[in-house]
Amino acid sequence: MQQYTRNLIRETFIKELNQHPLHKVTVTRIVEECEINRNTFYYYYKDIYEVLTEVFEMELKKVIEEYNETLSWEESFILVTKFAKENKAAVYHIYYSLKREELETYILNVAGNIMERYVSRMAKGMDVSESDQKLIASFYQCALTQMVLQWIASGMKRDSDATIRRIGQLFDGNIKASLNRAVDKL
Repeated sequence: MQQYTRNLIRETFIKELNQHPLHKVTVTRIVEECEINRNTFYYYYKDIYEVLTEVFEMELKKVIEEYNETLSWEESFILVTKFAKENKAAVYHIYYSLKREELETYILNVAGNIMERYVSRMAKGMDVSESDQKLIASFYQCALTQMVLQWIASGMKRDSDATIRRIGQLFDGNIKASLNRAVDKL
């Protein structure tokens, strides 16, 4: 029952955020829509911003669970943009709010998780230091994060899937080449 109520609150929060700017989403609106009392809301969350944080944590968890050894970093990142495309208005409302850093941190964490796992997988069997692997992953993490933020800022007009696949084509082999250069430096 507790998980059901938490899910209901999160889903209602996202629904409200798709309709209203973040500063206009209120506990009152959420509890009315959920048909629960205020005390129930406050039992689970201290405020609206804690719900926002949990939404991002849950989305990150989903990406981590869906990532597997058969997915390329491109396919993994396409999964990430799914939430943004399904909740365009909500993403805009967060992006243009005082809580924008929550969105930026979420994207950075997702990109980091994907790239660290991908670089680690590519480095298997290679004598590459952990610090070089992290450096390579960090570079791509920052690049992908900025690309997504620019995509959001430009109105999410470009086809994100096609853009991500094209980046993958243009940079194909660069991670492996970087790892090979890291081996040469040992």
